[in-house]
Amino acid sequence: MTQSHRGMSGTSRDRCHIISKSPNMEITMDLAQKSALLQSTLKDLGSVLVAYSGGTDSAYLAWAAHQALGEDMLAVIADSPSLPRAELAAATAFAAEQKIPLEVLQTAELDNPDYQRNDTQRCFHCKDELFTQMEQTRAQRDFRHIAYGMNLDDGDPTVAAFRPGQQAAVQHHAVAPLAAAQLTKSEIRQLAREANLSLADKPASACLASRIEYGRLVTRENLSQVEQAEEALHALGFQQVRVRHHGELARIEIARPELASALTLEALDRITAALKPIGFRYVTLDTQGYRSGSMNEVLPTAAITPAK
Repeated sequence: MTQSHRGMSGTSRDRCHIISKSPNMEITMDLAQKSALLQSTLKDLGSVLVAYSGGTDSAYLAWAAHQALGEDMLAVIADSPSLPRAELAAATAFAAEQKIPLEVLQTAELDNPDYQRNDTQRCFHCKDELFTQMEQTRAQRDFRHIAYGMNLDDGDPTVAAFRPGQQAAVQHHAVAPLAAAQLTKSEIRQLAREANLSLADKPASACLASRIEYGRLVTRENLSQVEQAEEALHALGFQQVRVRHHGELARIEIARPELASALTLEALDRITAALKPIGFRYVTLDTQGYRSGSMNEVLPTAAITPAK
């Protein structure tokens, strides 16, 4: 890393604050202008650690940071039981394919009782662990900033209300270059297509803990059950699925375009035979199909009490 990029000055701290607020700027730009703004924003950072999950947003951010900064960036992925092995392998493969520097951090959120409790702040505790470790790595390696893949859509109050991880990002002064460039999710996908990135159209995939009903403890066992169940459904040919963990009951969500293929007795028998050996006594199919964040449909509530 070049000497000029070391340390975090007061100006850099101010820029960090400005970047986190810039999604509220009322400026109309076309996609080319937004892409150029992203590149200039990244170059202005000097050096950066990028929180990388393997999803389209963070992958495009890591790719763009590498284009802008070269060796003065490092993608960091958190490895824990809440990350499916297939997702870790795919994220590692993409970084290698694009020659993006990558480091895997072993995070320990599962050792934190506040995270295990699985209330509405679970995501905060997870991201707090990630950003704490990234801050330590940043200081050790002399990087100036840490960045994450929040986009303009994520800053919408109706979305942010269910993403307490953004609070952790603010507390750790993490910058959001995609949001600063006013890039929406669909625009990021379009830029990724234009760059011929293999994951431009990759479906969204939240962590395994997001499949466990609020109030039920997050454990290695139930994370493993969810991962195995979703792998089994993929093996049966379903592409976009979620297995929601309700203790002895597995509630399966399948994307509506695929849902009809599950509604035969033969298909239902195959699904039941695949999931019951994993440890679920009851296997149910959600007739609404896959929808992101369906566990949040119980919110807001006065309190999330432990599940029995």
